Amino acid sequence: MGPMRTSGRGGGTRAAAAAAVGVVALATLTTGCRVETAGAAGTTAPAPPPTASARPTDDAKPAGGATSGPPARSTPPAPASPTAPRTSAAPATRSPSPPPPPEPETLMRTGDTSERVRELQARLRQIGHFDRSPTGYYGTTTQASVQSFQGKRGLPRTGRTDTVTWERLLGMTRKPTAAELKPPTEREVAKPDPRCMKGRVMCISKNSRTLSWMIDGRVVSSMDVRFGSEYTPTREGTFTVFWKSRHHVSTLYDSPMPYAMFFSGGQAVHYSSDFAARGYSGASHGCVNVRDEAKIAALYAQVKDGDKVVVYR
Repeated sequence: MGPMRTSGRGGGTRAAAAAAVGVVALATLTTGCRVETAGAAGTTAPAPPPTASARPTDDAKPAGGATSGPPARSTPPAPASPTAPRTSAAPATRSPSPPPPPEPETLMRTGDTSERVRELQARLRQIGHFDRSPTGYYGTTTQASVQSFQGKRGLPRTGRTDTVTWERLLGMTRKPTAAELKPPTEREVAKPDPRCMKGRVMCISKNSRTLSWMIDGRVVSSMDVRFGSEYTPTREGTFTVFWKSRHHVSTLYDSPMPYAMFFSGGQAVHYSSDFAARGYSGASHGCVNVRDEAKIAALYAQVKDGDKVVVYR
């Protein structure tokens, strides 16, 4: 039997059906693909590159345990700058205390004799710390006066006159007058005995405890004096100077008797550092003590052997 001939219309229909089947098959093949994000017209956006895991630090462990393949190479960290080795903190130590300030310079002290000491005494007397006439001798009375002044001003009570004490005193007082530096006597001078009115006389009153150097009834100078004790009294009467000894030392008591002017046996008018230091709290062994060295020195220079000495009450 020969081949079946189909009409042209049926053959076109089969051809169209075959074409439709091909389109459906092609669509079926493409539906399982991932949908791409639309980009510019006619283009498809490229897929993003795979992301790398965070770069591990030196001591980081890979997440999820071991990983296949060689580990990713990482840039080595920059070398740290060298630092000094750490040591344990040293125990706290106390900083050394600053050295104490130097001691102020001592200007005057016990045993000194000078015009500066006389000024010190006069200034202390102005403000009530020295209760007698200046003598120029730095004795225990002056020491106690300086201690009193220092204590009232909050200064160390050393009894020595140092630069700090002296400057404080200068700031509180005025310059002493000549009469304050060298007052005639601590007590009022007694009326001269009639025997003192003629010639050159050392006129000495026990009542007023003063000595006046007189020439023809005129008083040239006066000074404070003290006498012997009850057991060694100073003799009274009219005498004459028979011997002068500038640096005399007593042979009986081994005590100095500067500017000694002897008038009756071993009794003399002379300077006494003990009188200058202690005042009337002491007594002599019969001599007439003078406590102002400057005044007795001037008197010693004027008195001559043979001049009269009158001791009276």
